[in-house]
Amino acid sequence: MAKISKTAAKERIELLKKELERHNHNYYVLNSPTISDFEFDLLMSELQTLEKIFPEFAMADSPTQHVGSDLNAAGTLEFVQIPHRYPMLSLSNTYSHEEMAEFCNRLEKTTSRKATYSCELKFDGTAICLTYRKGKLVHALTRGDGTKGDDVSRNVVNIRTIPTVLKGSDIPDEFEIRGEIYMPFEAFERLNAEKADKGEEPFANPRNAASGSLKLQNPEEMKERGLDCVLYHILGENLPFTTHSEAITAARSWGLPTSEYSEIAQSVDEVLAYIEKWDTLRKGLPFATDGIVIKVNELDLQRQLGMTAKSPRWATAYKFKPEQALTPLLSVDYQVGRTGAITPVANLEPVPLSGTIVKRASLHNLDQMQLLDIHIGDYVYVEKGGEIIPKITGVELSRRPADAALPDFPALCPDCGTPLERDEDEAKHYCPNSNGCPTQIKGRFIHFISRKAMDILAGDATIEQLYDKGLIRKLQDLYSLTKEQLLTLEGWQEKSADNFLQSIGKSKSVPFARVLFALGIRHIGEQNAKMLASHYGSLDALMDSPREELLQIDGIGDVMADSIISFFDDIENLATVEKLRDNGLQMAIEESGTSRLSDRLAGATVVVSGNFSISREEMKALVEAHGGKNSGSVSGRTTYLLAGEKSGPEKMKKAASLGVKVISEDEFYSIIKG
Repeated sequence: MAKISKTAAKERIELLKKELERHNHNYYVLNSPTISDFEFDLLMSELQTLEKIFPEFAMADSPTQHVGSDLNAAGTLEFVQIPHRYPMLSLSNTYSHEEMAEFCNRLEKTTSRKATYSCELKFDGTAICLTYRKGKLVHALTRGDGTKGDDVSRNVVNIRTIPTVLKGSDIPDEFEIRGEIYMPFEAFERLNAEKADKGEEPFANPRNAASGSLKLQNPEEMKERGLDCVLYHILGENLPFTTHSEAITAARSWGLPTSEYSEIAQSVDEVLAYIEKWDTLRKGLPFATDGIVIKVNELDLQRQLGMTAKSPRWATAYKFKPEQALTPLLSVDYQVGRTGAITPVANLEPVPLSGTIVKRASLHNLDQMQLLDIHIGDYVYVEKGGEIIPKITGVELSRRPADAALPDFPALCPDCGTPLERDEDEAKHYCPNSNGCPTQIKGRFIHFISRKAMDILAGDATIEQLYDKGLIRKLQDLYSLTKEQLLTLEGWQEKSADNFLQSIGKSKSVPFARVLFALGIRHIGEQNAKMLASHYGSLDALMDSPREELLQIDGIGDVMADSIISFFDDIENLATVEKLRDNGLQMAIEESGTSRLSDRLAGATVVVSGNFSISREEMKALVEAHGGKNSGSVSGRTTYLLAGEKSGPEKMKKAASLGVKVISEDEFYSIIKG
């Protein structure tokens, strides 16, 4: 580092502290980092160096002295914060083989003993700490600020690989096991496709998706996210293990998910060989990994080496440098989504990156463009977020052409010319002309006909063709199409027209929950639509619901409630709903096909939660068959909370606070049998 004056050092240290805290907040709390791990680590390294040179400016509140925090701000989300029994620290890291070798050599000099090393893949997810007592899961905490974490037990129990009850013998009375919640690439791609379909901002990488999913308010929605878990560190009093690898082998025998890729290295050379091997092989893994974790295997040596305020001295992480490409930015397009969101997309000189040719990369929004200070003609650095999504991470200013110009972010919608708007709380600009903007209209049709909505046999090209010919403008127009009209269009034959019209006819029997999803209410996804349909039972009841009642439903926050109210305040939307109703679409949950068996639940309102010996839908049908009414949330009007295995903790807590009787599946059968 070049010589720097004390005054300049103090100013630089303060600037670095503010920047690192901001990036920590973006990463841990917002799940929306704006710089890469590598860039973050460079800033942290600079701060550490300056604090060593000028120790008088090294304060206890420095990011070098504590881990980033993922704790929710008070009053934002309903997660209870619980102290960690043992501090949950972060790891030091390096990007250099030489520094890794120095780390191993330094440890052996400190302990005067030859150590062995556990070499493990560093899964790119979000940290979790599970506590088991008497073989049963007590709670699951996030890293939080290292001293306390958010209790996310109600969501963690919905991850299939995490057991609530352990199996086997010799299980300690109580212990903690820590690891990583992660999202495999397949689940990540599916989730982002669904978000794109709803016009929502996709997650930048699987790590952000995993962290965001773990903090969902609705456990049922979290269950659909496809999260997985790997556990790699056991803590407790008087545990009967002498090595780390022995402890992990025992955890695996109890049914806990551990990594199959770990190896024990006998020397520094074997550690470096493991790193070399996985720097190549990781590209074929079904999940994201951003490095290798090296731990001293002997537990007595771990205790001897101890901890710093921020990290253990007996472990470190070797981080893989992200693969980058440098290529010119040719132009920027502005795409209009189904909900009117405007997304800038960079057109690049084609460049190979991580096994594919990258031509385009999302710039997300105007704020991101300004942060990058991006100009047309710039040479830009491109990385793949989680090895999947191309992302521009920086500009090579030394190669900026003299005539490079700032891209003009549009003031008007690129499609219909309507002035764009921007909500104060959102980064995106929107076209408010939802009923007149051609791209938004076609996007609504594409969403409406999709498999998870009305499941009509058509695709984007069909919608484009029907729109261009003036045959569709409103959703209800699909139900007025005739075979004669279709046969006048290019490429249509008798059979294709018949199949298309038959699928439109079948869509009239699609259940109400899917119809609600198909309407395309902004921010209301498939799972939210199911929840609202179950809670209200009909579209009329939902339309008549006041905002305060919407906010009482688990998983419905201010943004969703306002979106629902706004949708049904729109006269054109109401007209569309009535036309769809006239065409025979299901606007209410159909009465159960089960015949009335008794009146033993007459007047009773039942909330069904958890897993049972039969499906939840069958259980709800039994409630109705015996005269009861199903509800999606616990309230003062609830008669019973029918709780199965893995019943929602929040529903249980609310039932207890309201004095609602909680019954098991066996008790339920006793009631309906009289």
